Amino acid sequence: MSVPAPIYYPKELSWLSFNERVLQEAADSANPIVERMRFLGIYSSNMDEFYRVRVAEVKRQIVIHLNEGEHEQAQAAKELMEAIQNKVLVMTKTFDKIYKQVVRGLAKYNIFLIDEKELTDYQIAWLKDYFKNKVLRHIAPVILDKKVDLIKRLNDSGTYLFVAIRRENKSTLYATIEVPTQAMGRFVVIPPEKSRKKKYIILLDDIIQLFMENIFKGFFDFDKLEAYSFKMTRDAEYRITDEIDESYVDKMSESMKQRLVAEPVRFIYDSEMPEEMLKYLARRLKISSYDSLIPGGSYRNFKDFIGFPNIGRDYLENGKLPAIDSHSFADFDTVFEAITHHDILLYYPYHRFLHFTEFVRQAAFDPAVKHIRLNIYRVASESRIIDSLIDAVDNGKKVTVVVELRARFDEQANIDWSKKMTDAGVSVVLGVPTLKVHSKLCVISREEKGKLVNYAHIGTGNFNEKTAKIYTDFSLFTRNAELAQEAVNVFDFIQHPYRRHKFQHLQISPINARTKIQLLIRQEIQNANEGKKAGIILKVNNLVDKALIDELYKASQAGVKIQAIIRGMCSLVPGVKGLSSNIRVVSIVDRFLEHPRVMVFENAGDPRVIISSADWMTRNMDDRIEVGCPVYDKALAGRIIHILELQLRDTVKARVIDQQQTNKYVKRGNRRKLRSQMEIYQYLRSLSL
Repeated sequence: MSVPAPIYYPKELSWLSFNERVLQEAADSANPIVERMRFLGIYSSNMDEFYRVRVAEVKRQIVIHLNEGEHEQAQAAKELMEAIQNKVLVMTKTFDKIYKQVVRGLAKYNIFLIDEKELTDYQIAWLKDYFKNKVLRHIAPVILDKKVDLIKRLNDSGTYLFVAIRRENKSTLYATIEVPTQAMGRFVVIPPEKSRKKKYIILLDDIIQLFMENIFKGFFDFDKLEAYSFKMTRDAEYRITDEIDESYVDKMSESMKQRLVAEPVRFIYDSEMPEEMLKYLARRLKISSYDSLIPGGSYRNFKDFIGFPNIGRDYLENGKLPAIDSHSFADFDTVFEAITHHDILLYYPYHRFLHFTEFVRQAAFDPAVKHIRLNIYRVASESRIIDSLIDAVDNGKKVTVVVELRARFDEQANIDWSKKMTDAGVSVVLGVPTLKVHSKLCVISREEKGKLVNYAHIGTGNFNEKTAKIYTDFSLFTRNAELAQEAVNVFDFIQHPYRRHKFQHLQISPINARTKIQLLIRQEIQNANEGKKAGIILKVNNLVDKALIDELYKASQAGVKIQAIIRGMCSLVPGVKGLSSNIRVVSIVDRFLEHPRVMVFENAGDPRVIISSADWMTRNMDDRIEVGCPVYDKALAGRIIHILELQLRDTVKARVIDQQQTNKYVKRGNRRKLRSQMEIYQYLRSLSL
């Protein structure tokens, strides 16, 4: 019998399927109404990144293949672009429909999101004063004469109004106005006139629309002003020059400037915009046939709706889940005593991130601590961790921090942190020029009884106090001598890539991670062939590496049962007879962003559990420094397996990833409702009692 050829679902279309799941959360009437509005904001923010990264790459492929005369490849990329555009247009219509539903839903709770056409005389009078005293100072129209390079002028993350200044018997002038959301926020709550029961919110865009004449009056003669919203998204790819006389930081700063003038890959506009205005804007922005022109409603840049305010009752948003104190830390005076007692596993945001900040804070003044090593990919804008690292330097400790300057969309923040820490005396290592450092490592070296003992943190998420409240991630704290020493060796490898270390325990990209994963899968195949227990549970954000997918296909053909929990892109096609019939894939989208990367291999009845910073993408295996760590403590490994099993049994927020990625919810049948994120919280809470 012939074996089916491997097949792969296009990762770009799979990413859109993921964002459809976010849209499903906005549509779900079981979610609190304010959270539904915020999911629309998350959807919009995700779409921005999709165009900056995924669509920009497809566009580059078209151009490169055409330039190289590779017409078949260029045609395939064009067809993919067309499929993307068609899918986005359908999703945009769905988005607009859900938005209207949510606005109506808010009204049932006496919260009214209104525009400039729905205002009472009292509200107009109040807004006129508000505009004059609060808004106008931040407005600076750009008149689009021939000298203005509009592509350079526009901020990629900004919200804009495109204004036509109509003049009788004269040509129309055009201008752009950036809505000053950075200076004052997007949502304005209008004080009540009479009844305090009804509450009104208006967007800053609409206030500007209402008083547009006040902006131009006295400077231009006009008969009529027309204004429509639009938004532009740029290519997020950047290029670093190879001039040896530039410092690495200077190179990154230059790349930031290049990001600001990168070509647009998406142009979203109010569908009511007259064709003449649309053509003018497209011409000034040099929109090519491969760029995406997307009509929509009157509001663009919905990402601000992530912060949509709740001005009603508490039940209109998710109730807070108090973060859990880990008794493994709480039962000891210091974090080092706790970790010495046994390995500790935390799962954010269920556990308090404070336990990690305490790990660094205590190290900053502990007389026994000699060296702190940590790597930064993304940190909070106000970081207690970095404050503690600077305190450690003041206390005479050696501090080494690896900063990844190419953390997409966080480059400038990381440059600023690098300069601040360098000025404070921290030894800052600016990564490896050819590899992104994406690992989540912290090692604290402490002198105990005349010997240096290493305490290691190895995790799946960033050291970011803010995202730790909404991203689920595992953190392992250990003083296992071999694991901790290999973690130290990772830092040495980053600083001295020419040195070769043997990593027996850790999976290190790009050194051995791919090989180790392949061997683990092949061992499951061998176990299945020998009649031993065989199975794989995989949880990652993205599964798109074709070589690893092929290994999973082979395992499925050998009878290995594979269960995968994939949040985002999944190029593996499950359920294909003879190829992937033993593979089941689900995706969970809920109030917390699923972010851990975990592998469980049945291993003939003695499960191997590995947590990792790496998704199963080619870039994570071959082009980044990533760290995967085995969890040797049987109790902790069992805890992770139990958490994964809860997610695999989810009957509320889990969607089946089928061959067409239609996002159907898992059928509950006669099983009880099980919402895994809430079940996990209760499970971890019970362990702390």
